[in-house]
Amino acid sequence: MSKLKITQTRSTIKRLEKQKRTIEALGLGRPNYFNVLPDNPQTRGMIEVVKHLVKVEEVSE
Repeated sequence: MSKLKITQTRSTIKRLEKQKRTIEALGLGRPNYFNVLPDNPQTRGMIEVVKHLVKVEEVSE
């Protein structure tokens, strides 16, 4: 199964509460923090909510 490297590129200041909680659920919190998560429908759904705040790259392992 492939994995996704998710990097936060923008701050959550002045964002909706749902977006702030989604960033936290992804294991992020500040710009330039990143996390590697499995590529599954749950992760893709969370990315869709905050796609304007993150950068996503595929990582093969």
